[in-house]
Amino acid sequence: MEDADTADTATATKPVPLRVTDAALDQVLSILHAEDDPDALGLRIAVTGTRGVEYAYDLSFEERAEAADDDVVYNQGELIVMVPADSVDALWGATLDLPSAEGQGGLVIRNPHRPDPRAGLDVELSGTVTERVQQLLDQQINPSLASHGGFASLVEVRESTAVITMGGGCQGCAVSAVTLREGIQKAILEHIPEITEVVDTTDHDAGENPFYTD
Repeated sequence: MEDADTADTATATKPVPLRVTDAALDQVLSILHAEDDPDALGLRIAVTGTRGVEYAYDLSFEERAEAADDDVVYNQGELIVMVPADSVDALWGATLDLPSAEGQGGLVIRNPHRPDPRAGLDVELSGTVTERVQQLLDQQINPSLASHGGFASLVEVRESTAVITMGGGCQGCAVSAVTLREGIQKAILEHIPEITEVVDTTDHDAGENPFYTD
C-alpha cells in the first residue's frame, strides 16, 4: 500500500469519484489561472454519453456557485472538482492524468469502467451456437466497436468456448483486454448460455492504436 507521504498530493485524500494526478493538476491550474476570475471557478467533469466502447466526457470550467445541490464537489489540491450526480458512478475510481505518450498534449481520463455495449438493444438470436455468436457480434458488439476504429471476429467455437480475435483500432489497444472482458465476453456469456468461456487470440503486439495510450 502506497504511503501517503509518497503519493501525489492531489490524490492523497479521502475517497472521491475522480482523482487528479499532480501532473494533470499543474496543467489544469495553469489554464484556470488564465481565466478572468479563477477563484470563482471549478472544473466540472461529466459523462455525456458513450463513444464506442468508451464513455464520452465533457470537461469545462464552471462557476462554483452554479453547482447543483446534488453535485459532488471536492478539492484536488488547489482545484475544485465538480461531478454531476448522474456521472458519479461511471467516474468512480477514474483518474485525470496526462497522456503517457511523449509529446502528446491534452488530458486523459483513465477509467476502470466501460459502458454496456448492449444497453438499450433488443437481442434476438437464432440458430446454432456459432450462428448466434456471429449474430451477436454483427448486431451489437461490432457497431459499438466501429467508432473505436475496431472490430471483433469469431474464429471458432470449441465446445463451450468462443474464440475471438480483435482487429482495427482494437489490435494493440491498451484497453482491448478490458474491452473484451467487460463488453464482448459479458454479452456472449449472458446471451448464449452454451458458452462458458471467451478466449482472445489477438496478437496485440502487432497492432497500433491511434486512440489510446498506456
